[in-house]
Amino acid sequence: PQPSSLIRASAVCRRWRSITTDPRFLGRFRAHHRKPPLLGAFEYIQGDLVFTSLLDRPDRIPPGRFDLGRYSDHRDYGVLGFRHGRVLVLDHVRKDLVVCAPVTGEQRRVAVPPEFKTVHLNGAVLCAAGDPGHVHDTGAWSNLVSTAAPCQLFDAGMDGSLVGKALYWLLTTMEAGIVEFDLEEQSLVVIKGPPVTDDFPGGGTHRIIQAEDGAVGFAMMSYPHFQTWQRNVDAHGVATWVPWKTVDLRNIFGPRPQIGRTRRMARLTRGWDYVKGTGGIMCYVEDTDVIFIHTDVSVYMIQLNSMQSKSIPGKRFRSAYHPFMSFYTPGTAIAGGYNEDGDG
Repeated sequence: PQPSSLIRASAVCRRWRSITTDPRFLGRFRAHHRKPPLLGAFEYIQGDLVFTSLLDRPDRIPPGRFDLGRYSDHRDYGVLGFRHGRVLVLDHVRKDLVVCAPVTGEQRRVAVPPEFKTVHLNGAVLCAAGDPGHVHDTGAWSNLVSTAAPCQLFDAGMDGSLVGKALYWLLTTMEAGIVEFDLEEQSLVVIKGPPVTDDFPGGGTHRIIQAEDGAVGFAMMSYPHFQTWQRNVDAHGVATWVPWKTVDLRNIFGPRPQIGRTRRMARLTRGWDYVKGTGGIMCYVEDTDVIFIHTDVSVYMIQLNSMQSKSIPGKRFRSAYHPFMSFYTPGTAIAGGYNEDGDG
């Protein structure tokens, strides 16, 4: 449902207005639709984390509506992940985590476990009924879960991916493997990645995705080639990676007349996003199986199952992209508000 859906329905008559503003109806409405719409994305613009709506009028949302306040400043705060209408922010100064809900304006501070105070942090945020990972009413963490396998997470502003009941992060090279954290079993392991030789020279060329039948997948891009793999597990627990799709992006986008310009930009830019002028993968939207990629200075959305694409008009690639999905009705947001010690 688009943000204007309930607004239009409430304008029919007083009775409909009363129904569409009833919290019980809103709960049933969200449960019925299950997956919230993709409202837009957060990206760093001139050092601040700014929301950009991807909706057409009349559903387009003003950039300031989902203002994170001081937590949008990249100098003191870093984004670890977006999911389920929440944003996970790391306070570099106080070494705390901040969970933000941009739609309601709620923001809650959570202490980082002492075991993680002296190491580089990565993380993810999610909402799940009965989730044993964090006791929300007490602010207490579960027991420490670790793996004996030596590993180093790939650090390039890349969010972890939720596939089924597990979270996945890339390691520094494909040979090193992929970190899997099973949310139900509370287990942490390193699994083998697909048999690809290309590592991560710039960071924006690979993503963990969901493949067919809920299997773990892997996407990689080196323009004009876009390839996906799927991890299959047999009845004996033996896992193998098999190619899923190989696509020539020129058949989707056409030729790239500005490739020379992008290569000049690559030499002048230090960001992880520019890789020898080839473009790259910006982000992956789990609930919709949509991947965002940039070629030259253009940005596209690709639906992985159908490989249908959509150009984002007027959009120019600047930095890491964090998609934001949530149910939202205009007039319900509390922009910029925060409650550091409340029950957000």
